[in-house]
Amino acid sequence: MRQPLSQASIVQFGTSRFLLGHVAAFASSAIAEEESREAVLVVQTSARPEGKAKANALAHQDSYPLHIKGLRNGVPIEEHLSVSSVAGCLVAQDDWEALERHFIQTARWVISNTGDSGYDVAGDTSLSAVPASFPGKLTKLLYARFKAQRPGLTLLPCELIGSNGQVLKEIVSSLARKDYQDAHFSTWLDVECCWVNTLVDRIVSAPLEPVGAVAEPYALWAVQQAPCLIMPFEHPAIEVVSSLQPYELRKLHILNLAHTYLVDQWLTLDLTDSITYVREAMQEPKLRNALSEVMETEVLPVLALELPNMDLNVYWQSTLERFDNPFLDHRLKDIAQYHNDKLSRRIQPVVVMAKNYAIPTPKLSDALKRKNISNINDKTTLL
Repeated sequence: MRQPLSQASIVQFGTSRFLLGHVAAFASSAIAEEESREAVLVVQTSARPEGKAKANALAHQDSYPLHIKGLRNGVPIEEHLSVSSVAGCLVAQDDWEALERHFIQTARWVISNTGDSGYDVAGDTSLSAVPASFPGKLTKLLYARFKAQRPGLTLLPCELIGSNGQVLKEIVSSLARKDYQDAHFSTWLDVECCWVNTLVDRIVSAPLEPVGAVAEPYALWAVQQAPCLIMPFEHPAIEVVSSLQPYELRKLHILNLAHTYLVDQWLTLDLTDSITYVREAMQEPKLRNALSEVMETEVLPVLALELPNMDLNVYWQSTLERFDNPFLDHRLKDIAQYHNDKLSRRIQPVVVMAKNYAIPTPKLSDALKRKNISNINDKTTLL
């Protein structure tokens, strides 16, 4: 049953399948368990026709389907859930007055996942009738709330940007100073609003039409503790932590590193024509054994010293289950994009750490050497 709009205290910027399978799904679970009454108002930030079509479906459906497909403790699972936390959906370009009214009167939390270029202002101004960028829209809405003498909000961005809460705060504060030149508004943004860094981790692999998503069982929303932080709900996938850095490093140097090393071996062994997906690669003994060996003899021993008390073996086993997911079509050629950059960001820091602990890393070092081999570069460019 659709939640009443009066309870939509969470304003979610973005109709992406990721948010539908992550935060909105967690909110729905909390409501179903009668542990929360905080519903979601979804905002379509762009004017793209496909985005408007999804927004229209969200506005008129009481719920949408979420299919959970993957492995849990080695057992294949397939669950069909119904997400009913969305109380309504507005298109910013068409419904600005209603959005501003709701933002002033009802909002308490702001969630966002606006894509790789979501924080790009590109000359935008919040003084436009409807600003083009997400930060421009947010600044304009926050100023309207400030002028209405309403309390500040808690902002929980989910973009894959380091220190995303603080980065968003700096962008909005800069726009506010430029556009409004109001010291009281700047102070309100700094003191009354709670800007929180978060880290998200879940593969939401496919959309369902007209609206819905397919997601893996694994999910994490790590939220950095702050004195001002009050979460809208609790969920088993939510961890409020003192620092995000260990979680960021764990994800980067286990999940992301494993993807990149798998691609390195896929390219080196010239398996690009016979193997397409990660799940297929994990069924090839040469690839699986190479990945397991480098993780167990080089990566995990280094990270165990660098990140104590971070349940690395448990995380690695869950990563293997995610790679084995028989329902997930995760293309190796997609992971191979910007392969050399990924080698530098994901593997090279572990080699540097290993030197500090006198741990040999011959396999990781060999992968780094291969990033300058022209034939592999040519293949990566073509993928």
